[in-house]
Amino acid sequence: MNDPGQRYARATSAGSITDVDGIAVGHYTDLDGGTGCTVVLCEGGAVAGVDVRGASPGTRETDLLAPTANVERVQAALLGGGSAFGLRAVEGVVNYLCERGSGHQAPGVRVPIVPAAILFDLNLCAPAVPGPEHAYRACKSASRQRPQEGTVGAGTGATVAKALGRDRAVKGGVGTAALRLGDGTTVGAIVVTNAIGGVHDPESGRVIAGPRDLGGKGMLDAAQSILAPDWAPPPLPADANTTIGVVATDATLTKAQAARLASAAHDGLAIAVRPAHTVHDGDTFFALATGRAQSAGVVPARLDCLTAAAAICVAEAVTRSVGEAICLGGVPALPELSSEVD
Repeated sequence: MNDPGQRYARATSAGSITDVDGIAVGHYTDLDGGTGCTVVLCEGGAVAGVDVRGASPGTRETDLLAPTANVERVQAALLGGGSAFGLRAVEGVVNYLCERGSGHQAPGVRVPIVPAAILFDLNLCAPAVPGPEHAYRACKSASRQRPQEGTVGAGTGATVAKALGRDRAVKGGVGTAALRLGDGTTVGAIVVTNAIGGVHDPESGRVIAGPRDLGGKGMLDAAQSILAPDWAPPPLPADANTTIGVVATDATLTKAQAARLASAAHDGLAIAVRPAHTVHDGDTFFALATGRAQSAGVVPARLDCLTAAAAICVAEAVTRSVGEAICLGGVPALPELSSEVD
């Protein structure tokens, strides 16, 4: 009998969030400034949810995604660098959607609903921030093709394994994965990994990207490093972290169910990033349900399948985000480093 785990691994490695019907992705990348943004478009609308678990988040429109809030559908989500300054890039997405007549129907006007989350990348290269014009360009470039991964878009300035300081970090980035379920529905994820914690293989638990041992003996386990009696948060900016992402499905979900899907994304994050959800991270996931699969509403048993798939996809996307990255700002990327753990 085939190993189901191997089937999942092949599916997620080959797939991307754009396998979900109704989803397109575009990047804007500034390698000189070490920043960028990533837009996930769902112009036909998607029921959305959110789960913010990090203690240092930067977000927009999260209150509107609560199950008790009035508006159900969004038309895009923005993931960006630039810390709080980067939130203004949302204006470019709104302008793009306005031009295309996409948005929530209000009296006499359509209002694009665009939730957003940002990460801190201001100290990697020259200070630069993605603005509205850059997000607009990301929208113009969006497609249903597999998006670029690694040092692109919102992951341009991302770094991981900073538990012992930026000088021992490894380059983070953008990763994506997807899984098609037996009933024909698809779940996908796109993740920007920028964490104080290290990245672990989801199946074996082996450290993939941990704080570099400056003695030349490979990488350390970030969680174990933090548990050391003499550990202290690295020099400021200690909160220069935050992993952000989007999980999507073509299943039909309510807002409450979409919120559960966003929560499950954090399960995948905790599997692949250790530790996750620290006081120095602003970990945030959005969930989008386009409802384009030929299926009825999701019953609890099927929701369990969707949430399990979301966790698998997020964990796979995290590993791809570091595996596809390139060196930038003096921070080495995984292909340049030994994966041996001290």
